[in-house]
Parts: sequence; C-alpha cells; structure tokens
Amino acid sequence: MSSFPDHHADSGDSSHSLLSRRGSEMGSQYVTENGVYMSSFAATVFVTALVTIGILMLTLLVSLTVMLDSCQNRQSGVIKKSKASVHYDYCKLYAFHAELNNLEVDEFPTICKQYVLYYTKEGQFLRDVNLTTQIVENYFSNLKPDNDRLDVILMDADDLFLLDITDNYISSELSTKQVEDVKFLAGSIVLRLCMKLQASGWSLVFFTRQPTSNRNTTIQSLTSAGFDDRMSLIMRSKDEVQMESWEYLSGRRVQLHSQGIRIASVISSHMDAFRGPCLGKQNFKLANLIHYKLEQ
Repeated sequence: MSSFPDHHADSGDSSHSLLSRRGSEMGSQYVTENGVYMSSFAATVFVTALVTIGILMLTLLVSLTVMLDSCQNRQSGVIKKSKASVHYDYCKLYAFHAELNNLEVDEFPTICKQYVLYYTKEGQFLRDVNLTTQIVENYFSNLKPDNDRLDVILMDADDLFLLDITDNYISSELSTKQVEDVKFLAGSIVLRLCMKLQASGWSLVFFTRQPTSNRNTTIQSLTSAGFDDRMSLIMRSKDEVQMESWEYLSGRRVQLHSQGIRIASVISSHMDAFRGPCLGKQNFKLANLIHYKLEQ
C-alpha cells in the first residue's frame, strides 16, 4: 500500500521531466494557432521571398509600361513617316507632270513646299543630275562614232548655265548664294559630261533657246567653260523667236537630218527638246528645277 504514493510521485516527476524535455527541445520555436511551427530563420526567408517577388513584379510592370510606350511612339513615327512618304511621292509625280505639261508657277500645290525645298537645299537635285550623267557616260562608253564624223550628240547649252533660274528662284527661304551654288554645281556636272563625250570622239552640237542676238555672249560663256570657239551652236533666228520652243528645236533637228547628220542622242533637262521627229537613238532627260518653283 505504501508503494502507491511512490508510484504517483514517480508519475508526476515523469510528467514534469517530459514537459521539461519538450520545452528544451522546442528551444526558440513558436506555436501558431493552427499548429504550424516556424523558426525565426524560416520566417526571415519567407518574408525575404515575398519582398523579392514584389520587386520582380514591380520591375516587370515598369518594363511592360516602357515597352508599350516605346511601341506606341514607334508606331506613331512609322505613321508620320508613311504620311511624309505619301506627300513626297505625290509631289514628285506632280513635278514630273508639271514638266510634261509645262504648268505655270502658281499651279504647283503649296503642300509640296517642303518637298521643293528638300529637293533643292538637301542636294537631291544635284544627286539626280549626277546619276543621270553617269547613265549617259555608261551608255556611250560602249559606243564609238563613225569616222565620217556625221554622228553627233545634241546638247542643251542652257543646262550648262541654267539660264532660266533667276535669283528669286523657288522662295524667299533660298538665298541668292544658295541659288548660285546650285547653278554652279549643276552646270559643272553637265560640263564634265560634255568634256568626257568629246574626249571619247563624239561631236557635240549645242542648242539654246536664246536668239541669235545673244550669240556673242553665249559663245563667250561656252569658250570660258573650255569649249572651242569653232563649236557648232544652234540659236533662234528672227523667224523662230515667236515659235514655241519645241517647234523651233524640232525644226532644227529635221534640218540636220536632211543634211545627212545622224543624231545619236538628245541630252536636255527640258521636255520641249524631246518633242517632234528626228530624235536620237537614245535620249537622256536631266533633272530640272524650273518646274519646282513656288509662287512668290
């Protein structure tokens, strides 16, 4: 009987020691209401992970916003460029038809003002002249005139000096110096072409829309450029002054043909030079600024 109290005492001690061991094993652990235990290290890792995910999500959101804005700007730029291209193409075609139909200055659309200025100031006109002369050179590099010297090239002398371009050309946005620079450079390109053709053995016959009363001045200009003063030069007679330019030039070509002259080519920047019979086997149209004028 005396063993029972000892048994209860041992049982209490055992329970107490068991709780003590559990307490020592738990250490710094926490007990949550749902029964999930989490150490301080695990809690730190969990919080850090949440913060990292939040930063990544924010970064992704910012990146998507920037990309969307960039795409919108790029699309807007493409649309603007497309519109500009449409205007450029329209004005380029209009300028061609202005030449073809000899339209007056005030008939050129004002929407093409920027195109006209770009064509002149940014050098596109000079590039067009230069490229065309290269095409001419390549064509004649594979041809040789006959020894009878009856093969000739008709060359527009007005293209050498751009006589139709005045100092108030195009608009007030072009200074006199800019106009003179364009005239000089374009004339130099055409002059270089003439020299190369002559060096290859071709005979050049120059023609101008100027009357014979200006013959001495025209010859002086050509000789100053480097041509022989015995060159062939076609100018308007008194009877031809009242004619349309194309009619006068066409009649002179017919005269040359009747004399046995073989016209290999007509080179000019003016459409009137390519109307009528007796044209060359291969003709070349140079770029022209005359029909890019805007109303002053």
